[in-house]
Amino acid sequence: MPFKIYSAGASSLQANSHSKLGDLDISCCWGCLHSLGVICLFASQGVVEIVDRYDTHCVPESSRANKVAYIQSEGDKMCNRTITVTKTMKHPVYVYYQLENYYQNHRRYVKSRNDAQLRSPKEENDVQTCAPEDNVAGHPIVPCGLVAWSLFNDTYKFSRNSQELLVNKKDISWKSDRDSKFGKNVYSKNFQTGAPIGGGTLDPKKPLSEQEDLIVWMRTAALPIFRKLYGKIETDLNAGDTIMVLLENNYNTYSFNGEKKLVLSTTSWLGGRNDFLGVAYLTVGSICLFLAVTFSVLYLVKPRQLGDPSYLSWNRSPGG
Repeated sequence: MPFKIYSAGASSLQANSHSKLGDLDISCCWGCLHSLGVICLFASQGVVEIVDRYDTHCVPESSRANKVAYIQSEGDKMCNRTITVTKTMKHPVYVYYQLENYYQNHRRYVKSRNDAQLRSPKEENDVQTCAPEDNVAGHPIVPCGLVAWSLFNDTYKFSRNSQELLVNKKDISWKSDRDSKFGKNVYSKNFQTGAPIGGGTLDPKKPLSEQEDLIVWMRTAALPIFRKLYGKIETDLNAGDTIMVLLENNYNTYSFNGEKKLVLSTTSWLGGRNDFLGVAYLTVGSICLFLAVTFSVLYLVKPRQLGDPSYLSWNRSPGG
């Protein structure tokens, strides 16, 4: 078998070129990652976002010592909030509700549902996986399970200069969910008719595929802090505008020290405001730059001897 043997000088020259090319590769990687990071951060910073926490303020001071008793009591729970727009928000302005310390990814919670029942009326009696919200007096609940039972039911109404800002709640869910996961001939039955009541109610005359608040809620979140789309305001909000919010504080997050926030946000080509991607690119790019500089300095200060033919196996002594 022929062997290709390089001289020490040729090997050293080749190694030097490889080293320089390696440093060049790392430098190019740093430049690309930093550029992407700056672009992503710029897009994220262009998103205008207003966040208003209201769970504590919407409980009367006389009831704040026992918020759970207040939220579980009967009666009017309307609350007024005022939001000031700091920067112009081009339509559509997305309205989200944000919940914190809410573990929708809990194993027992996630499993308490039946996706087949949501798709087909033939499966409405299959409630084995939905305990404890499986039936009422022997009649199956549709949709069954804890996920549907805990449907978010706070409501928001907006006005500006005494004129109502309409919230468009159409197409707030994923089209694939409406078309494939929720049946057009599946209707709610016996939902929220037994005690205790968990959250919102459903219109028994509308198919589940048209009840988009439910569809949005049923796509469970992976983290304990999450946002879900409530609707869209199809008009611009100008800097300095004062938005009056009339909300109904119905949803019980007080039992587990949860938080509720109302979020108004625009979007960019990258989506909502999220600095993580840009920061991640900049961080990895900075690591690449640090490694490139470090290896270059090490090579210049203490270069490795390369191309020494004495290290070839056939040039070593038998005892070495």
